[in-house]
Amino acid sequence: QVQLVESGGGLVQPGGSLRLSCAASRSIASINVMGWYRQAPGKQRELVADITSGGMTNYADSVKGRFAISRDNAKNTMYLQMNSLKPEDTAVYYCHAASYLLSSWGQGTQVTVSS
Repeated sequence: QVQLVESGGGLVQPGGSLRLSCAASRSIASINVMGWYRQAPGKQRELVADITSGGMTNYADSVKGRFAISRDNAKNTMYLQMNSLKPEDTAVYYCHAASYLLSSWGQGTQVTVSS
């Protein structure tokens, strides 16, 4: 298993930016897919973006062109750069790691977009 710790959430005005980080307790180089999910109050958890060990990325339609996912294997950390934030991006953001026999979640970080 791997422990994941998210950071970087907070309160931001519409149109602003935040960068989330997900620090892993061990090397992430061999982890097949890492991703960011979010859950807004009263809604199901949804995929925001994910990235493979080879660097292939996938985004939800709602964040394409505004968010960018990346991973730094040397630092055992994954990032989510969020630009042009909207009130509807308000949610708890979770990072996830998945490989054969592995599925780990972080504890989440709150992102609130409000004026």
